[in-house]
Amino acid sequence: MNAVAAAAMGAGPVAYIMKRYPRLTETFILNEIRAMERLGADLRIFSLLPPEPPPHHPMVAEVRAPVRAVPMAGAWVDLLRAHGAAIRTAPLRYAGAFGRAAWWSVQSPTPLSVWKQFTRAGFVATACRRDGIRHIHAHFANAPAAVARFASLMSGIPFSFTAHAKDLYLTPKQVIFRRARAASFVATCTGYNAQYLRDLLGAAESHKINLVYHGIDLTHFSARAAIGAAIGAAIGAAPIPLVLSVGRLVPKKGHDDLIEACALLRDAGVAFRCMIVGAGPLHAELAALIERHDLAGMVTLEGAMTHAALIDLYRRATLFALAPRIADDGDRDGIPNVIAEAMAIGVPVVSTDVSGIPEVVRDGETGRLVPPRDARALADAMGRLLADPDQAQALAAAARALLERDFDLWTTTTRLHGLMGCADCAPAGTGLVCTAPAVAAAG
Repeated sequence: MNAVAAAAMGAGPVAYIMKRYPRLTETFILNEIRAMERLGADLRIFSLLPPEPPPHHPMVAEVRAPVRAVPMAGAWVDLLRAHGAAIRTAPLRYAGAFGRAAWWSVQSPTPLSVWKQFTRAGFVATACRRDGIRHIHAHFANAPAAVARFASLMSGIPFSFTAHAKDLYLTPKQVIFRRARAASFVATCTGYNAQYLRDLLGAAESHKINLVYHGIDLTHFSARAAIGAAIGAAIGAAPIPLVLSVGRLVPKKGHDDLIEACALLRDAGVAFRCMIVGAGPLHAELAALIERHDLAGMVTLEGAMTHAALIDLYRRATLFALAPRIADDGDRDGIPNVIAEAMAIGVPVVSTDVSGIPEVVRDGETGRLVPPRDARALADAMGRLLADPDQAQALAAAARALLERDFDLWTTTTRLHGLMGCADCAPAGTGLVCTAPAVAAAG
């Protein structure tokens, strides 16, 4: 059975294309892959770059899918062999893909990037045909989606992609439009993103856009939430409250605003300590800001850590605070997965009303929201929750209930499973229910 026939029958493996796999900061994709496999999907993973060096999340070991690293530019023999096979198998398709690459490179301000993705796609297309892949799905609307598009042109296998945040807003609109129109569907992780894409595509194509939240495996976060009323007691009993923040040390995360807010809290006589987990290019700048405000020992930069270590830290936290903003270059978050994880474990959250964050942090209902780039408002919101355990408990309980209703991993992944043409699923749409036997085991 060839790949196109397999796709038509809803049978055969699905290829996942990612920029780098595994990656410590992309737990949300790892969770999705694990859930897809538990739902019965047969996956093949393509990593455009070599995997990150350890540490890796322990959950990586649970993934059964084989991983292929796409050869780097220096491995010309492997790449030429793959392109030769693509030409022999479907010469007209290959010629069409080559023509598109030539035309798009002329239009692009970065023509070499177009040819780079075309070169990678030859390897992916040949491997997908050999494995009988029925569908290609890319995570991120930039390079992975470009490779998926070219591989689809070369092979005839349908493709789709998930748009997240930076990849969506820093890719030219005309490129997103072109890729979304060609895709069988586009998934995205916030309603904010979905509206942006629907406005971009127009009414005739807006049906292709599907809101699929990053699901949370709530079984990994049940310990503290199950205590219920003890949440408030734990907050009130902490001798020195712990404010936790998690995110890469990059401008859009707003860690400098958080540090400024911590200085204001300290000056107001509030006792606390703050731990910022994450690595990135702003480490030295943020360390200098901590030193300038004389916050050493009170605010610490913890670096990156594994997911297991992070879960333990969530359980110790009194409050979770993150201050995302739209960066000067337009980069922004969607819904940071760490916010949902903190909420899942029962930690009250303070964040900013940017992008999709208000979809999960609903001010006064499931957390507290403040404007971005407003350290004073952030400090005030943090101080109020630290001083009012009863309110913090109520917000945390409501947040957990929201996640159980709208952000459960098995519900969101079942929807994505169906969008990819799972043979055992009802047609894609709201209320999709998968009847695959593996679902029962997933709980």
